[in-house]
Amino acid sequence: MNRIMKNIAIVCGGNSGEYEISIESAKMVKKHLSPKKYNCYILFIKEKKWYYPMENGKKRLLNKADFSLTLENKTIYFDAVFNAIHGNPGENGRLPAYFDLLEIPYTSCGVDASVLSFNKYYCNHFVDSFGIKTAQSFSFTKDDNIDIKKVVETLGLPVFVKPSSSGSSVGVSKVKKADDLPKAIAEAFRYDNRIIVEEAIVGREIACGLLKYKNELLVFPLTEIVSENDFFDYEAKYHGKSDEITPAPIEEYIANDIKALSSFLFRKTDCRGFVRFDFILTDEDIYFLELNSIPGISAASIIPQQAQAFGLTMNDFFEMIVEEALEQKTRQ
Repeated sequence: MNRIMKNIAIVCGGNSGEYEISIESAKMVKKHLSPKKYNCYILFIKEKKWYYPMENGKKRLLNKADFSLTLENKTIYFDAVFNAIHGNPGENGRLPAYFDLLEIPYTSCGVDASVLSFNKYYCNHFVDSFGIKTAQSFSFTKDDNIDIKKVVETLGLPVFVKPSSSGSSVGVSKVKKADDLPKAIAEAFRYDNRIIVEEAIVGREIACGLLKYKNELLVFPLTEIVSENDFFDYEAKYHGKSDEITPAPIEEYIANDIKALSSFLFRKTDCRGFVRFDFILTDEDIYFLELNSIPGISAASIIPQQAQAFGLTMNDFFEMIVEEALEQKTRQ
């Protein structure tokens, strides 16, 4: 392993409801990357403001032309970027496209996988094309006339109403009565111009984390998510209102099926770095729920739990992610 100090930009923030979660993820990354190997800089991106927070409270703006940072009359160029932005612009393909143009390696999925995974409706149709079960759904834009009666007759109740492109269950509602659908739809439209109304699949929620490292796909132990709330919403995810059981207490052959599905989809969606696939396990089948191309990596997140259950320390886990990104340069 190259022991020359590498400059690593840890980008966080973003333009979505996951802003604060992203910051916690970035802190986790910096905490566990060795200062003997990496010069780490947590950089904030919020709308048009891209900056490095100074100790005196001032903000030093980044040069967007080459993604460099000037401190004390010295210009810092980055060897790799740890993309810790959940949502726009880190997870929807915009930042990956920018870094591709600058030929700066980064830790997250590439443009194609990011764009696909970020639009849940399109991603579900892609997954469904391989014969993998997904929930039946409708997709609407703000200009559509939504026939509530048809939605209920087709999908039944309850249903989930969610923004097509959001994470951490921001803007998501579980609707049990038809009269509550208009309010839930309006709430989802606050976060996206396209929404999904999806049938509620009754079952156990199972998460599978994976990490690509040195041409080997590491599949972590599964996690069962048991929410104290009606579903695994923002409060359940980040305010301790859920039990996350790793390894998931399911039969080995079922666990192997879920891991095989995750590995298959990782390759078919052309994922990179580390991701998390979520499924609903019913008595009859396994339903694909979503692909998280930049899953949470704060202390409260699932992926760190799975990596530790796999036998990795947090230092090892984050170093492997960064080293895999740095390897992108040698493969180009």
